[in-house]
Amino acid sequence: MVQRFPMGIPFGWFFVSYSDEIAVGEVKPLHYFGRDLVIFRGESGDVGLLDAYCPHLGAHMGHGGTVDGDKLRCPFHSWAFRPDGFCVDIPYAKAIPPITKREPIARPYPVVEKNGVVWAWYHPDRIEPTFDVIEHAPFTESGWSAPVRRFWAFASNPQEIAENGVDLAHFEYVHKMEAVPEGKTAYDGHIRRSDAQGERVISLPDGTTKIIPSSVNTIQNGAGQKFTQLKGVVTLSLMVLATPVEADQVELRFCFTFPETPEGSPEYKAALIAIEYTCGQSGVEGDIPIWHNKIHRARPLLCDGDGPILRFRRYFEQFYTEGDTPRQMAAV
Repeated sequence: MVQRFPMGIPFGWFFVSYSDEIAVGEVKPLHYFGRDLVIFRGESGDVGLLDAYCPHLGAHMGHGGTVDGDKLRCPFHSWAFRPDGFCVDIPYAKAIPPITKREPIARPYPVVEKNGVVWAWYHPDRIEPTFDVIEHAPFTESGWSAPVRRFWAFASNPQEIAENGVDLAHFEYVHKMEAVPEGKTAYDGHIRRSDAQGERVISLPDGTTKIIPSSVNTIQNGAGQKFTQLKGVVTLSLMVLATPVEADQVELRFCFTFPETPEGSPEYKAALIAIEYTCGQSGVEGDIPIWHNKIHRARPLLCDGDGPILRFRRYFEQFYTEGDTPRQMAAV
């Protein structure tokens, strides 16, 4: 049987919710990183993310759990857990187990909120965060439109999705692009930056065409945070949010914003057209059927024109623990 992906789940900061999708006092079940999880927002507004199953007798706290102040109470016996995983109350016990004083007994996940997203840090060895989430001004400052969101779920992983950006040859054959903007890429630890300048041919209402300058600027911050700004007829700012559900299942979200403009204006309509172009068959929806069905070739047979795929893989390899790294790739 063919193993589709020889790597495990990478570590880093990943989307687990939009901030406006989890209200004060709300509790929700989630499933990411191959684990059942529970997310809740306490009365102070802070979000907690824990393994879902109560360490007492195994109830799923995402189904029937309740918020009490800033604590999550299990629906089975009302044990109360702080966002850091410590059990701080067992209402019927005269003395709670000593271990609850020493360590968290419900596995907690570090959580931060930036850019309108709840980010969770995942590491299979429970190592604390080694870098921070980057804040993106278009998603935090005034003067930008309300976000436009898109969602897909399919059989793949974050590396396959991210690698697509350096696979230069596929742009012609999958997306029917006649030219791919040339650019420069810099790697600095967990950060990858790329800047590409080029031109685009657009069709005008009178039947003529016009050549306009275009640019694509990308920042990748680890395995789970990627921000791209596309400039052409309009400026689009895009968060690419790929979260592993299992090692071979992923949820992909695109979150767009653009300079604030009156709804229905030519600029507004142009922005929506650009979003649909980026999401449609000429964009990510052209890639998804391939990602959903392909395997990862750890020793690919490459030729000139393929793009810097192996350099990108060396960058991405740092986000796996030793046991989860595709060792064949390191030998290439």
